[in-house]
Amino acid sequence: MDARQHSLPAGRNREPILGVLRRVIAPGSLVLEIASGSGEHAVYFAAHLEGVRWLPSDPDPNARASVAAWIEVEGALNVAPPLDLDVSEAGWERAIDGCDAIIAVNMIHISPWEATLGLMRGAGALLAEAKQGPGILYTYGAYKRGGAHTAPSNEAFDAWLKERDPSYGVRDLEEVEAAANVNGLRLREIIEMPANNLSLVFER
Repeated sequence: MDARQHSLPAGRNREPILGVLRRVIAPGSLVLEIASGSGEHAVYFAAHLEGVRWLPSDPDPNARASVAAWIEVEGALNVAPPLDLDVSEAGWERAIDGCDAIIAVNMIHISPWEATLGLMRGAGALLAEAKQGPGILYTYGAYKRGGAHTAPSNEAFDAWLKERDPSYGVRDLEEVEAAANVNGLRLREIIEMPANNLSLVFER
């Protein structure tokens, strides 16, 4: 039985995201991916970024099975077996023996706010020890700016998320930045992406 899952958003956004990652992630970096989902991003980015080693993770066992299946089918030798990580749990970062970059794609809005706070706490601790240049945290998704949605489609998406789970929702960029700042992370760059999404590049 093929455990691979397929994500339409992953297929649409991987090229624009890769364009940013090529610029901000140093060659040879050890990259931790939070909420890897289907695993399609993991094998694709790991194959297209110079000399990286990729650590996928997801708290969902079905997602981890999909990641493992993609690794096997693609023969992705620079992608490690997926880790069981939940960034909303205190001390999750202690399971990782250092990394140079962390990426979280479409995680912040599809998780409780506590997960974002946990991501920032753990990223601040892990990236303080980065060896390949300054530690980088990259996040991607829909955000509000100044408390307002940036497009009607994002407002509709936010309503759909909250119907699915009241703890989900499109977050205020400024609140995400404040949570990062508390943990020693500085928002270095905001990049507008297709479909009214944003890439945020934080530096430790």
